[in-house]
Amino acid sequence: MIIFYSVCLVLVILSMLGLLYRVWKGPSVPDRLVALDAVGVMLISAIALFSILFDTPFFIDAILLIAIMSFIGTVSFSKFIERGEIIERGSDR
Repeated sequence: MIIFYSVCLVLVILSMLGLLYRVWKGPSVPDRLVALDAVGVMLISAIALFSILFDTPFFIDAILLIAIMSFIGTVSFSKFIERGEIIERGSDR
């Protein structure tokens, strides 16, 4: 079973490298944003596999923290791409 999880971890890391290439060379900003979100998901998957391999539940807090930060980052970047600003000022216009 350890061999299976190790192979899965290697595949997740390889896919993360492919996604990092897409973040670096993406043809457009939305493509880079999707790749960056997928990197967050792959990072969560890798930490979960490490947690299984080391047989410890202590990585769950790190997984939750990365998931929250990835969600906030994706929403912020999406709003910036759509409107050009993240924090809107109500009466400045």
